[in-house]
Amino acid sequence: MSTKLKSDSLSFFESIIMGVAGSAPGFSIAVAIAGLLATAGSVSPNALLLFAVPMLGIAVAYKGLSHKMPNAGAAYEWTKSVFGGFFGYFSGWALLVAAMVFMVTGSVPLGTATLQLMDPSLATNVLLTTSIGAVWFVIIGLVLITGIELTSKIQVVMSSIELGLLFIISIAAFVHSGTHGAVSHFSWSWFGFNYPAGSFAASSLSVVFLYWGWDVTANLAEETKGQEHNVAGRGGFLSIFATIASFIAFTVAALMMFSLKDASGFSDNLIYHVAIAAGLGKIGGYGAALVLILSSVATLETTMLQFSRTLFAMGRDRALPGYFGLVHEKTITPVRTMYLLLLIGLALIVISSFLPSISAILNDSVAAIAVQVCYYYGLAGLVCAWVYRKSSGFTFVQYVIFPALSAIALIGLGFYAITTFNTIVKVVGVGGLVAGILFYRPRGYSRPSLIAAE
Repeated sequence: MSTKLKSDSLSFFESIIMGVAGSAPGFSIAVAIAGLLATAGSVSPNALLLFAVPMLGIAVAYKGLSHKMPNAGAAYEWTKSVFGGFFGYFSGWALLVAAMVFMVTGSVPLGTATLQLMDPSLATNVLLTTSIGAVWFVIIGLVLITGIELTSKIQVVMSSIELGLLFIISIAAFVHSGTHGAVSHFSWSWFGFNYPAGSFAASSLSVVFLYWGWDVTANLAEETKGQEHNVAGRGGFLSIFATIASFIAFTVAALMMFSLKDASGFSDNLIYHVAIAAGLGKIGGYGAALVLILSSVATLETTMLQFSRTLFAMGRDRALPGYFGLVHEKTITPVRTMYLLLLIGLALIVISSFLPSISAILNDSVAAIAVQVCYYYGLAGLVCAWVYRKSSGFTFVQYVIFPALSAIALIGLGFYAITTFNTIVKVVGVGGLVAGILFYRPRGYSRPSLIAAE
């Protein structure tokens, strides 16, 4: 078996689509915006814009580092090359843990949306929802095993339909609010800083989770065309703007169409409630359920890709067992990493079925994932600042100042947020990262160096 992935499999357009699918606007709006509204209240639009800034800083860092070293391990490989094997390993491990937890976060809404199409009254049944989500999870995994080219083509179709439906529903919501009256009229105070007491850290973690995922483009860099033009890095950066626009649009629509109390309770599928309130009827409801299904499938696919490529890169380096650092002869994909992911994912989905409610599953997993993301995003930002430290002018501001400040903000947020967690989030979020010590191998893999900036 080979240790080389299939090159020139993704185009620039497909790279952007992968980035959008990774952040999953449909999925994020449906299941996570309600939680943000419950935490940040009426200033949720401010939170979305405020914490988009450090996310853009990390996206700039990824763009700069992808140009220097396109690698399936991305943050893991970059961090290892500058700060050494220990920090590199735990950067990769943080992504692996976040991806594993997301197997539950992403699969459960798939079960919810499927039941909404069949019988909405069953959508709150935890056992039934998680069971259907598990079936979807296995199907998606089998598609990924067939190869990256088929996966990317399916991704383009799904994401195009998803974005089209989101645009239609959002326009209908604003038209309805303008013609039939809004529960709350638009207010610029929604973009202010009047956060409820003690809500700032939780709000910021929710937004970090919302934006997370676009970096899958960097993990697919070895398989993307035009490496010399940094196609993967530019694709990830540009994809963020589509998600920012969609998040802001639906958050503002929710504030206009519902009371804050009602809007913050729609964690099953906010898009569905917006579509119904906008007067789109059953067709709108079915469209909203379809958006959640398509987006959930898309983001599960990209998360699985991130997991498999990161584990593959770590296996190839012998940071984890070399068994995972090989690709299948026919599909040219790291199928062994996918087999492990399917086993772990199914186990976590089964465990989640014993939690009291869908809302509890989503809220706890969002916080746990966000801590992992703050850590490995923050390290990537610091790596970029170090690599480009000898540059000057706008390049220095772009690749040193902006990523460094973004990294400090995210790492600081992660440490502060830990003090606010409940027991489940501490065990999953912090314990999951610490558990990496059990598999850490201090020697046995190479340490390439990033090319110093001119």
